[in-house]
Amino acid sequence: MIRSEKRRSEEPLDSNDLLRCQQVFEELKNELGVVEDAEEVNRLAAITIELYRQGVRRKDQLRTMVAAARGH
Repeated sequence: MIRSEKRRSEEPLDSNDLLRCQQVFEELKNELGVVEDAEEVNRLAAITIELYRQGVRRKDQLRTMVAAARGH
């Protein structure tokens, strides 16, 4: 019997995960001035979630990596 294991990146985010991502997203959205640019806001959210799913959990590290992934 083959046991199927989900990787962390495939598991749903819980409320604590979402809260951490939301905090980083909101801080960066305001700091980078992308509030009015819907495309950039969506990109910022996607990058934040993707990096979190890949294992970046520390808030400061997540902020740094999201900003770097945007190219700024």
